[in-house]
Amino acid sequence: MLDSKPLLIAREFPAIRRQRLEILQVNLGYRCNLSCTHCHVNAGPRRTEMMDAQGIELVLQAIKRLGIKSLDLTGGAPELHPQFRYLVAEARAMGCEVIDRCNLTILQEPGQEDLAEFLAQQGVTVVASMPCYTADNVDKQRGKGVFDGSIAALKALNLQGYGMPGSGLHLNLVYNPGGAFLPPSQQKLQADYKQRLLDDWGIHFNELFTITNMPIARFGSQLITKGEFTRYMQLLIDNYQPQNLHTVMCRNTISVDWQGYLYDCDFNQMLEMGLQTPDGERRHLRELITTDLSGEPIMVAGHCFGCTAGQGSSCGGALA
Repeated sequence: MLDSKPLLIAREFPAIRRQRLEILQVNLGYRCNLSCTHCHVNAGPRRTEMMDAQGIELVLQAIKRLGIKSLDLTGGAPELHPQFRYLVAEARAMGCEVIDRCNLTILQEPGQEDLAEFLAQQGVTVVASMPCYTADNVDKQRGKGVFDGSIAALKALNLQGYGMPGSGLHLNLVYNPGGAFLPPSQQKLQADYKQRLLDDWGIHFNELFTITNMPIARFGSQLITKGEFTRYMQLLIDNYQPQNLHTVMCRNTISVDWQGYLYDCDFNQMLEMGLQTPDGERRHLRELITTDLSGEPIMVAGHCFGCTAGQGSSCGGALA
């Protein structure tokens, strides 16, 4: 796989500093039942990396000692981690919001038949990948049959109350562009999604998040192979909006990899741009529990234009 990192670190980007930590985004491992073309983690069924039991306990300690507001669980498919449900239940017992970054089709995997019910009982916020409301586009990006599986999963979540008025169970969908272009208006696309999914399938959800494809990992490699990397980077740079610097997710979020090492964001994690101590050592979750990182500089490179282009992009959707 061609590496886009050397091309990205050669790009200058405005300096950003960290604010108070509120969100802990934890990658529980790279194993997934899908291998999506846009996946910046290179996740798939053959990946074996998983956070160990000690790492899970450190996450819980960090939530308790730092007063973390939100635990954002990602992967791979985070639900495939053997301690996923333990971690969710313990975090919720401490009053911490839990976000499950769900690919939807995981609900049909063996052993996950009661997953929707578990998530509802725990009051977990579900953020689900749904790159389009048509079968052809979804299956092209994520694999044959994924659209049908996603629709079945959304219906199962609706039956538990997710996305339904007054339930308090939040179901948010995520749109990633199917190629080297910026997402359309989040507000307009959300209206289209709501209308089509309701009319065609009777499906309800709360919000749609549009997320820009980052020129890293699997997608970055494809751009280089197709000779589109330079054009896509220029598109991001040309659409840079400086006001988005004030609300980028790295200001109040720390990303934790499956080994417990710390990064400013999930994208930096995939580029192996980890946080370091003044002595040059890699920072670990153990240190985060006793260290205030507020005011420290954030590591930036060319991919950061992806978060600040146009309406902006974060794990919570558009910034503008």
